[in-house]
Amino acid sequence: MTALAVRPLDMQTWPDYAALIEAHNGVFGGCWCLVFHPDTKGGSFAERRAKKEALVRSGNAHAALVYEGDSCIGWAQFGTPAELPNIRCRKAYDAGNDPEPDWRVTCFFVDRARRKAGVAAVALAGAVAQIARLGGGVVEGYPEALEGQKTAAGFLWGGTLGLFERAGFQKIRKIGMHRWVVRQTVRQEA
Repeated sequence: MTALAVRPLDMQTWPDYAALIEAHNGVFGGCWCLVFHPDTKGGSFAERRAKKEALVRSGNAHAALVYEGDSCIGWAQFGTPAELPNIRCRKAYDAGNDPEPDWRVTCFFVDRARRKAGVAAVALAGAVAQIARLGGGVVEGYPEALEGQKTAAGFLWGGTLGLFERAGFQKIRKIGMHRWVVRQTVRQEA
């Protein structure tokens, strides 16, 4: 693998992001990384693509896109709780009465040909760096604790607990059989 670079999702990088999603049939059956956004259920492939593009255009969709040369090969999606209110295991999460974070890292996607090569770690580091530039604050993730178990990498859209721990996140509590809330405080970039 050649050197990787990270760029923010915006209208300049939108075509590269969209090309990767289209090459993977919309990602997870047409998700377009909308499931965590409010009011984005349903719709055709084209309608979901248009919804995601509108969110990017309005500045209400964030992601750290990982590039190998000119090709986008993966990303980590992040945003504020208002941008990404729909997290998994919501009922168990709400029962914990934790203070609301400033940011959430909700999902990852890596091109099927680049999985298990460290792309998700680069994407997470890129998301944390972008959050620092955007003012920093408390960042949460909701990874799976599946190290040592056989699981297809394509199903680890929330990341693994080990991935987040290696990036400096701390376990807060379990909210599912294998799902954790993890947190890190990110300082604003000077």
